[in-house]
Amino acid sequence: MTTLDVGMARLRTVAHSIWRVWDVTGIWVKGKMPAGLYGRSLLIIIAPMVILQSVVAFVFMERHWNTVTRRLSAAVTQDIAGLIDIYKVYPQDLDSAQLRKIAQERLGLVVDFLPVSEMPPPGPKPFFSLLDQALSEELRKQIGKPYWIDTVGRSSLVEIRIQLDNAVMRVFARRNAAYASNSEIFLLWMVGTSLVLLAVAILFLRNQIKPILRLADAAESFGKGRDAPNFRPRGATEVRRAARAFIEMKSRVERTIEQRTTMLAGVSHDLRTVLTRFKLELAIIGDSPEVEAMKRDVDEMSRMLEAYLAFARGDAGEQSEPTDMAMFLDELKLDMERHGHSVTSVFHGQPVVTVRPNAFKRCISNLVSNAARFSKSISMTGHRDHRWLTVTVDDDGPGIPAQMREDVFKPFLRLDDARNQDEGGTGLGLAIARDIARSHGGDITLGDSPLGGLRATVRVPV
Repeated sequence: MTTLDVGMARLRTVAHSIWRVWDVTGIWVKGKMPAGLYGRSLLIIIAPMVILQSVVAFVFMERHWNTVTRRLSAAVTQDIAGLIDIYKVYPQDLDSAQLRKIAQERLGLVVDFLPVSEMPPPGPKPFFSLLDQALSEELRKQIGKPYWIDTVGRSSLVEIRIQLDNAVMRVFARRNAAYASNSEIFLLWMVGTSLVLLAVAILFLRNQIKPILRLADAAESFGKGRDAPNFRPRGATEVRRAARAFIEMKSRVERTIEQRTTMLAGVSHDLRTVLTRFKLELAIIGDSPEVEAMKRDVDEMSRMLEAYLAFARGDAGEQSEPTDMAMFLDELKLDMERHGHSVTSVFHGQPVVTVRPNAFKRCISNLVSNAARFSKSISMTGHRDHRWLTVTVDDDGPGIPAQMREDVFKPFLRLDDARNQDEGGTGLGLAIARDIARSHGGDITLGDSPLGGLRATVRVPV
């Protein structure tokens, strides 16, 4: 392997490592991002605001205030340098009273002279050392003598000591004469305006998000078979357009269901009329083995007709209403026990749930009837939490192989051991049950039962 190949291999390894780190970082950032539109919209508003304020603060504080502070420090240092020149060149009185008077009245500086001694040790530096840096640089540049400064000890004054040949010159200067000290006002305005803008953004976004949430609630209610009578388009133009599209879709679906129900009612009436004539004609003919067989065929045709119509109709015309599920399961238990089956029923949680009662009873009844055909013991368990109603039907029968558990929900599929046959033998029992569960916004799944047979789980939102 050549040196070029080794280099390329290392480059690919480094690139792969960088890509992995980037991928992991992206996944972590994505996991930390808000999932809702409200949080993401706030982030879109807050992030540019914070970046803009940070850039403005940096540019203003680090450039403008730095320049202003350096110029003010240079001016104070020039005044001190001028006082030193006067002290050296011109004769002074004993205590330099005239020089100190000029410094205080004309320059705003308090000056006195101390005996020659060692400079104090360096004091603590402030968190923002802009003044220290600017003043120290100007003292070194313009005076060039040993010095000591204190910008922390007294909040409104700056103390400067300069070692001369025969004395130590101590100067007290106002802080605002050497430092642009209005940073607090700028930061206060920056934070205050940011909070006002953030409050306005939050109020605005809440008003914009509400119509979207109402549209989602209306769609969810319609998916569960419930009505949303007070819903109407609100909010921004795009949201109103989506709401109007939902209302039109809802109207078309309701018209389709109404037309299908009307058609099925007519078909049901016509077919029942024909079957009734069959029964009357068979009754007139009299009793014989052949007639009894024909009567059984007619009865089976009646049951199959009812099953087909129920599957096609889907019980969509029924309105949802609060239903006591604990009482509902107890009634179903008593009904099955009257037919000689061993059934237990338990319910946990708040029992009142809004469903279409007749349709949901048929859903659970189909599952229980299916279990009763192949088992001796049946257990019904209900559980309701803040989001879901879950009803499980367990039996001790032979069960269904895992690879066939989805096939048994197919309409009109009748297998000898598939356990999807209803009493009429139409193969619609589990199909009708799943159709009802899905019309409530839920579903039915099949699994292994603790009793050794099949477990059917109905899960619908509340």
